[in-house]
Amino acid sequence: MNNRYIVIFDGVCNFCNGAVNFIIKRDPEGLFAFTPMQSELAKELMLRYAINNVSVDTIVLIKNDQCFVFSSAALEIAKDLTGYWYMFNVFKVIPSFVRDLIYKLFARNRYRLFGRQDTCIVPNEDVRSRFIDTKT
Repeated sequence: MNNRYIVIFDGVCNFCNGAVNFIIKRDPEGLFAFTPMQSELAKELMLRYAINNVSVDTIVLIKNDQCFVFSSAALEIAKDLTGYWYMFNVFKVIPSFVRDLIYKLFARNRYRLFGRQDTCIVPNEDVRSRFIDTKT
């Protein structure tokens, strides 16, 4: 995995797939690699890092052998994107339980708002190297 930061996301969620594309466009150095929550690798990583009580509505970031979930994952990702996205880390002053409550409310409704696919996305040739273990 070449010391890249691993983002575990819901591979059938249209919003999540859009978020992955958003990250890729703002990560010219290729720091982030992606694997769908439905993949074997994601399941192995979640066991290894003892990530419990999460489901497909959770974004997970594994960075420098640390694990971030929910809003903390999103803010940690924003820190490393080009542009002014790092400024979103001002929201860390809000207690994580409050941020996560808002995150979970949105996540619970994302299929209804943005739809879903029947299968995980298949990355195109341009970004395929950014995805790991996409066989689901």
